[in-house]
Amino acid sequence: MSGTALEWFKSSYSSDEGGACLEVAYTWRRSTYSGSEGGNCVEVATHPTAIHIRDSKTPDAPHLTVTPKAWAAFLPVPSERAASA
Repeated sequence: MSGTALEWFKSSYSSDEGGACLEVAYTWRRSTYSGSEGGNCVEVATHPTAIHIRDSKTPDAPHLTVTPKAWAAFLPVPSERAASA
């Protein structure tokens, strides 16, 4: 997967009153199977407790969040991947 720019956002624990706050960034990654021409691509950002999935054409649209266990169940195991290549 290739990386895209970091996307910074304020932690939900920070208030809107200014002062000290925590900003967090995800690195969104696009599959190396996606072409360089743009088109239909899915990007993922990983966190120890969540996997975020979005459409690269509309990065500001709502995205899907699943657990790492659900994401692992969705992906084929390496031996299955090699057999289908």
